Amino acid sequence: MPRRTNRAATAFRPGRARIIAAALASAAAVVALGGCAGVEYKEDICSSGEYPVLSVGGTGSACVPDKEEPPAGFARYPEGKVPQQVDDKWDVYWDTHTLDKDGNTIDAPDAR
Repeated sequence: MPRRTNRAATAFRPGRARIIAAALASAAAVVALGGCAGVEYKEDICSSGEYPVLSVGGTGSACVPDKEEPPAGFARYPEGKVPQQVDDKWDVYWDTHTLDKDGNTIDAPDAR
């Protein structure tokens, strides 16, 4: 008669191992899908190597390569008032404000 050995209490039977593996995989999927729910994605105004410029007299904007000057009809945003991400404080502000031809901040004529 074969001699029976004592298995450790933590040993898994083949059926249990599959159930535990499935449970762990399910838990990992829940964490992967919902684990970042509190993290909000913010889209940058411009890509790396670019800076944003504002349409003079309007609320339009564009992105210009770092080594280039703004095109005609556009100006750099005033220092400290440059939008960084879509819908940040300054992006929203410049929806209703613009620069005049002298660089003064004014209410945008086409403001919503």
